[in-house]
Amino acid sequence: MGRHSRPHLVAIDGPAGSGKSSVSRAVARRLGFDYLDTGAAYRALAWYVLSKTIDPADAPAVVAALPDFDYSIGIEPDRYYVQVGDTVVTDEIREPEVSAAVSAVARIPEVRSHLTRLFRTIAAGSPRTGVVIEGRDITTVVAPEAEVRILLTASEEARMARRSAEISTQSAETVAEQLRSRDRADSQVVEFMSAADGVITVDSTHLDFEQTIDAVIDVINTRREELA
Repeated sequence: MGRHSRPHLVAIDGPAGSGKSSVSRAVARRLGFDYLDTGAAYRALAWYVLSKTIDPADAPAVVAALPDFDYSIGIEPDRYYVQVGDTVVTDEIREPEVSAAVSAVARIPEVRSHLTRLFRTIAAGSPRTGVVIEGRDITTVVAPEAEVRILLTASEEARMARRSAEISTQSAETVAEQLRSRDRADSQVVEFMSAADGVITVDSTHLDFEQTIDAVIDVINTRREELA
C-alpha cells in the first residue's frame, strides 16, 4: 500500500489548564493518529535561550539564536520526547524557570513564524493517517486548513483546580496566579478564549477526562462524516 499524500489534521486550541495536552494525546492514541504538542517547542526554545545565557526578553538575541535551535520531538503518543541537539529536555522544559521564560519568547513574532513553519513540516512528515496538533493559535495560524478545528476550553475555576492538582509542589494560590499571568501574557499574542469561524467549541468545565475525550472524538467523527 502506498503512503498517503498528507495526514489528516485535527487542530486543538485552548487556554492553560483546559486539558488540551492530555486530552489531545489520548484522542490521538484512540484514533491511531500522531500527536504534536506545539507548546513544547516554545518551552524548548526558552530552555535553549536560558542555557545560552540569553535574556528571553532580548528579542533580537532570541531571534539570532533561532538558526542554531536544533529541535526534535516524538509525535507518537506513547513515544513522546523533546530534544534540543543531543540533549533530551522532556522534563527540563517543565521546570519553573523555563515556564517563567516561555511567554517572553513566545510573544516574539519571528519566533512564532519560525516555529509555525517547523510545526507544519513535522505534521506533514507524519507516516500515520492523521495528526492531532494542539497548542495556541493552532486553529487560526498553524493549521487553519485542518479538517477539524476545536477550541477546548473550561471555566477559570475549573482550569485552576486541574492545574493545581497537577502541580502538588506549589500552593493553590501560586498556581492560580501563574495561570492568570499566563492567560494575560498569551492574550497579548493570540486569541484563545473564543472560537474563530468554523472552529467548534468543546467546554469541559463539567466533564471529566474520559467525557472530554469522548466529546472531542464525537466532534471529529461528525466533522469527518460531513466532509465525506
